[in-house]
Amino acid sequence: MSGKVLMIDGERISGQDVRTQNVTAVTAISNIVKTSFGPIGLDKMLVDNIGDITITNDGATILKMLEVEHPAAKVLVQLADLQDQEVGDGTTSVVILAAELLKHANELVLKKIHPTVIISGYRIACTEAIKYINETLAVKVETLSKDYIINTVKTSMSSKIIGDDSEFFGKMVVDALARIKTIDYKGDAKYPINSVNILKAHGKSAKESMLVEGYALNCTVASEGMPKRIAGAKIAFLDFNLQKAKMKLGQKVVVTNVNDLEAIRDRENDIIKERIQLILKSGANVVLTTKGIDDLCLKYFVEAGAMAVRRCKKEDLKRIAKACGGTVLISLNNLEGDESFDTSALGSADEVVQTRIADDELILVKNSTNKKAASIILRGASSLLLDEMERSLHDSLCIAKRTLESGTIVPGGGAVESALSIYLDNFAETMGSRKQLAISEFAESLLVIPKQLAVNAAQDATELVSKLRSYHHAAQTDATKKSYMYSGLDLINGKVRNNLEAGVLEPAIAKVKCIKFATEAAITILRIDDMIKLNPKEQQQDPHGH
Repeated sequence: MSGKVLMIDGERISGQDVRTQNVTAVTAISNIVKTSFGPIGLDKMLVDNIGDITITNDGATILKMLEVEHPAAKVLVQLADLQDQEVGDGTTSVVILAAELLKHANELVLKKIHPTVIISGYRIACTEAIKYINETLAVKVETLSKDYIINTVKTSMSSKIIGDDSEFFGKMVVDALARIKTIDYKGDAKYPINSVNILKAHGKSAKESMLVEGYALNCTVASEGMPKRIAGAKIAFLDFNLQKAKMKLGQKVVVTNVNDLEAIRDRENDIIKERIQLILKSGANVVLTTKGIDDLCLKYFVEAGAMAVRRCKKEDLKRIAKACGGTVLISLNNLEGDESFDTSALGSADEVVQTRIADDELILVKNSTNKKAASIILRGASSLLLDEMERSLHDSLCIAKRTLESGTIVPGGGAVESALSIYLDNFAETMGSRKQLAISEFAESLLVIPKQLAVNAAQDATELVSKLRSYHHAAQTDATKKSYMYSGLDLINGKVRNNLEAGVLEPAIAKVKCIKFATEAAITILRIDDMIKLNPKEQQQDPHGH
């Protein structure tokens, strides 16, 4: 009605209607990814509008491929993407948690509790939860055995397609990170995972994947006459074509003498020859370019005994340039208008070699002087399998990086959520206002994680979660049972166990970010009490029919 009074060309939904609509949309999104959650989660097959198939159980990938139209549901898609960028894993849990928080908040609104009170209660609960994780649940990695990092990676892989071979791939991920470790100016260890290049090759089994030292390029030398190995390489990085200079379109030269025509052709050849001489004189013996190199240029490189590689990927070129201390040049022009090649743009590597790995020839850039690089070559039966393996490895690399850089871990398997649920329930009772209800609902919402883990594993969720809560209650009330706070679910045997000893570990930062992001997303959607949707404007018909 109000839309008609205001003369809005569209519809307006407000109050409880818009909240119910938002909760329905968010729950629908959550239900899509729910069954893919946890170590015994199932996969989703997504077929896009041109028939390309993706099989995955990665929450961020599933939501990215769904063309979601509802504005509230879009918030959850962005939330999963944010978790993927910040942590790299835990995208499904953050979506499930945000949807559950919103569902419980809506129930409170129906009981006539104002959204502002709920938002305030959720904020307090989120702050207390993060404080409790950091002060009580988080364990410093120094106190654990050396294999903690492999256990963290294996926990991340357990829900992926490579879960059965997690021992093999876990070691590969840890070795790759050990090779790219750098120390920053503050003396902290950093792990730039962009220095790990993942290549996919069809054939053989997943167990025959391998880790290669150096940065691997899926290219070969441009000519068979070039050397296949260069030690003490000086690398030039180019982002332009190396081919005979041609006059631009639309330019006109009137030639009256045949000899002048020959002179023009010779000059065209000389221009490119001079460019290549500039590059070679600077000391470059390896040239990598993102564009093409024609036969005339190849002749000069072969004569000079240099290695030239064409059609490299731009992101690969940038990463190698960064690792080798070089610069990617988009042209040879300098500020004076002449052409020059500065030696400072060259990168240096111990060795650049073309080698045969699996069925393909690859270029390896080994032992870059200041930063090392590593490459993982994945083998698998089909492209669908290889794509999913690549996503799984990326998540595991991110989790291992976060663990090593933050230095704190928490037990997995629903341990953190159950402990927080008990703690926040007790904390809510200390609040003498309506916020108590919001904090209790927050505590209840957290239990969706262990419940969903148990449901996906075909276990009795109600019994398992009740048992888990009793363990955590004992840990927080009885000083002699302190070790119970590391209790989590053993989904294979349907029991409660000490997940710290069992090696089911996650970086503390992943849990903190998950709770923080889910709360923020739930609050963002809960604040909405009015939605005005404008009708699309009709395009005016051309009277001439154009």
